[in-house]
Amino acid sequence: MKNTMTYKRYDGTVELNEKEGIFFGRVLGIQDKIAYEAYDAKTLVENFHGAVDEYLQRCEEEQRPPEPAFRGSFNIRISSKLHRALAIHAIKNGMNLNQLVNYILEEYMSTHDQECE
Repeated sequence: MKNTMTYKRYDGTVELNEKEGIFFGRVLGIQDKIAYEAYDAKTLVENFHGAVDEYLQRCEEEQRPPEPAFRGSFNIRISSKLHRALAIHAIKNGMNLNQLVNYILEEYMSTHDQECE
């Protein structure tokens, strides 16, 4: 079962509240809060599409650009020991830390049958 769906380059979650018998989700990768819900899968997809369309319309009305999903920047917390080791390894290999982490993550994704678009 797939737990995400995509519409207009926005990804949304698919979750189930068993107690209430309702599907729900939210758009991933942006700061704005966009949520949707429904009692069946078909309506959940429709409501997801509608929520994204409403967000895009609201941005247009407010004359602001819609936030792109997954801008390519995120913060992580690691041990100082690992941070140091990665930074030194990057320097020894003619890279900066961002380039090294990007390389490591791309390699990981390629071995786990995930494509980066």
